[in-house]
Amino acid sequence: MATSPKRLASLPSLAHLRVLAAVAQHGSATRAAAALFRAQSAVTRSIREIEQALGEPLLERRATGMVPTAVGRTVLDRNARVFGELEELASWCAAGQPRARTAVAPAVPSYLLNTRRLQLLVALARHRHMPTAAHALGISQPAVSAAIRILESGAGFPLFDRTTSGLQPTEAGEQFVLQVRRALNELRHIPDDIAAVKGSIRGQVVVGGLPFARTRILPEAVARVSRSHPGVRVVTDESAYEILAADLRAGDVDFIFGGLRAADMASGFRSERLMSEAMVVLARSDHPLAASKGLALARLGRQQWILPRAHTPARTILDDVFARARVRTPEPAVETADLAMIRGLLLRTDMLAILPAQQLHYECQTGSLAVLDIALPGTERDIGLTLRTTGEPSPAARTLIEAIRSVVAEMAAAAT
Repeated sequence: MATSPKRLASLPSLAHLRVLAAVAQHGSATRAAAALFRAQSAVTRSIREIEQALGEPLLERRATGMVPTAVGRTVLDRNARVFGELEELASWCAAGQPRARTAVAPAVPSYLLNTRRLQLLVALARHRHMPTAAHALGISQPAVSAAIRILESGAGFPLFDRTTSGLQPTEAGEQFVLQVRRALNELRHIPDDIAAVKGSIRGQVVVGGLPFARTRILPEAVARVSRSHPGVRVVTDESAYEILAADLRAGDVDFIFGGLRAADMASGFRSERLMSEAMVVLARSDHPLAASKGLALARLGRQQWILPRAHTPARTILDDVFARARVRTPEPAVETADLAMIRGLLLRTDMLAILPAQQLHYECQTGSLAVLDIALPGTERDIGLTLRTTGEPSPAARTLIEAIRSVVAEMAAAAT
């Protein structure tokens, strides 16, 4: 399948990486060839091609056999994660197949060992329209169709339903694509892992930035990383938490920074608490209530409010606050989590908003907004990092995570 490298990112060959793992395991091309039922010349050629593609020697030839170099060990570490995902996918597919078909099935069957084919699958699942996917990838529509047929034949079930409105992934197809996305996202980290061994931190980091993170902490951390490691590119995703969680689960998002969710531990995620932040009531600095002391929620009931959207964690916290004060939660004049919208409304009206002060830190610091003198007990919320339980962040992602930890630690020290 001929593709344009500008349209389809070049990733290491899965077939060559399987050969690399076999040679490292058996210590020689001859023994690896026997284990893989391949000619020794084919094994040697695969090693040469993967070393050329990655630009580094991966195996050291010794009299006693072949052993991984330092770079080779790093590649093999990531490779184990890639093939772990594919082995899990192959086992899941095989579980639904007749016994005769799967009795001697390899850990990762050959239909899953074509990197480009898996990239085509992910593109088609995204576009859900074969001509659009083919155009986006710069290949012919029959080439995409052939790749999907091979994958469906190997999986033993349809990956897509063909409808008049386009292709829709089947329920099994959704799970299949999710596992493939995880494998490809692990695969894309290999060049950056190699660069880290050579002393250079580079690559793209995709951060799911929840509202709390986007004002002060994340910008400062990104600025530090950009100064120290100009080869790192940071992409922030401001989608709703549910979308970010789905992309984190697939590996498209490297980590989420912001308010922690109690259910994360049970959903394949691990959380790291970095700090806690209580909510405050904010108003413009010359608001009629800005100079009042000892305010109570009951007095604010007739004010116009900007509140978080219904059914969000922040809104649930606020509903509990009003309930404990035996005050009915006010009907919001505006429901939004958009900080630009909240800032604009607070500065132009007598509306009040409840949110962590960090989210509008600079407006409070310059005096354009004021924190009203009212206690909101029970509104503390844990802030931190959410990552996948399995999987290893890229060197660039780990560097940004360390920068975030440092910024939070410095803020805590300054506050004491």
